[in-house]
Amino acid sequence: MNGASSLIQSLLNAGVEVCFANPGTSEMHLVQAMDAEPAFRGILCLFEGVCTGAADGYARIAGKPAVTLLHLGPGLGNGIANLHNARRAASPIINLVGNHTLDHEALDAPLTSDIETLAKNVSSWIKTDSTAESLAADGLAALAAVMQKAPGSKGQIATLIIPADACWGPASMMAANVPVIPGIAKTNADLAQIVGRLTASSLILLDKDGLLPAAREAAAKIAKHVGCRVAMTAFPARIDSGPGSPVIERLPYFPEQVQKALQGVDHILLAGAGEPVSFFAYPETPSKLAPVGCALQVLAAGHEDVAGALQALMTELNAGSAAPDRYETAVFDVPTGKISTRGVATLIAQKMPEGSILCGDSGGGAAVLQPAQQSKAHTWLNLTGGSIGQGGPAAVGAAIAAPNTQVFALLGDGASMYTIQALWTQARERLAVITVIFNNQRYGILETEYLRLGVNEIGQHAGALFDLSEPSIHFADLASSLGVVGHRVDTCEAFQTVLDEALQRVGPTLIEVML
Repeated sequence: MNGASSLIQSLLNAGVEVCFANPGTSEMHLVQAMDAEPAFRGILCLFEGVCTGAADGYARIAGKPAVTLLHLGPGLGNGIANLHNARRAASPIINLVGNHTLDHEALDAPLTSDIETLAKNVSSWIKTDSTAESLAADGLAALAAVMQKAPGSKGQIATLIIPADACWGPASMMAANVPVIPGIAKTNADLAQIVGRLTASSLILLDKDGLLPAAREAAAKIAKHVGCRVAMTAFPARIDSGPGSPVIERLPYFPEQVQKALQGVDHILLAGAGEPVSFFAYPETPSKLAPVGCALQVLAAGHEDVAGALQALMTELNAGSAAPDRYETAVFDVPTGKISTRGVATLIAQKMPEGSILCGDSGGGAAVLQPAQQSKAHTWLNLTGGSIGQGGPAAVGAAIAAPNTQVFALLGDGASMYTIQALWTQARERLAVITVIFNNQRYGILETEYLRLGVNEIGQHAGALFDLSEPSIHFADLASSLGVVGHRVDTCEAFQTVLDEALQRVGPTLIEVML
């Protein structure tokens, strides 16, 4: 047995079953070890950002890590954008990154780089000096690390940078299989003090495990009992919702909208969430968005037992019998005529099967969330870190984690091109993914941000940096070239027809919506 075999077998025995891979020469012994273990599922992705985004989507649905297999520093570098999103989502991921042997690294060969410095940006645990004998144990140490929730925004990503000789060198045994239990720190909040502070002008702000179904239920009952509001942050990692779920506000994106939403709030109770701050800094706009004089109080930090803390507070308040507002099933008018974002959102909400997974990204897909709340039970995966190109890869990972569930990737045209290679993996694995691309032939959010500078119009040269129409991208044709059935539609009737067909098809479909 060599080091690579001991690592892969040990991870498999510990319950890690999936690897999203884009390997190179330095990782061939790991590929050989995976070949000897068919239960360790290797999934080829044609770009490292698809590997890391898929691992993120997988972790959010499965609740456990997948492995990524990446080729030295450039491979890790290509995957960093979606590792950034995964870090913000606190998704457990184990990166296996090949490296030169120590003596070869000293020669400054072409692919030599400072991999550790790259990894520090997106990792809560890093190891660089494994040997063949230690590699299996190091792998399980990485597994233990990602299952421990880290404070703040450090995330739950482990990066094991593996010298090539640690893979090919002899190893005497696998690592002992020790069950890894997710570590959740208990909160030390003073419940009596919190009870005394909660009033009708309070806001309970939820994120992380504060949005688990039991936590949402407790928070909604507390808010109803007290007569205050309850909201979630703008970009939570995962929301399970639908008819019967308690109504929870969602803070908006732009800072002035958040400020308006928080008017009259003099106390914010943070349950898994941080202080409300602006996504970006703007001239003459405060970055901290809570009203002046508003008190911030922590019930539980994101790495703590947020659900347990909310349930304990509910008990302390004797609020268990409160009856919060809940989403009710609505009947929507069937949209007709020229296609629109709202029409597409309504049709997806109407047509999606019970329990569907919706993966958002930059673009019009966010419009689906509201009608979905009143349609069917579903799971929503958000773009957490603002690095676009996450939705398509996340859909790959979600479909691997939940193979009998319909998955939707809801993408802007610009965002989709960051990781369009995800379509190929969807086709190769015959995944139940319907990709909807809202094609307005521009970076719409950048136009919006530019106009927020106070200009009256977008000049020719500036506009060229937001324009995607010259040449225009034909996503349906692009999908077909990658093995995915592609359609281009410009009416609601046509969208409904191809969506019905896609829901009956085995394998992926792309629908390009011409706005």
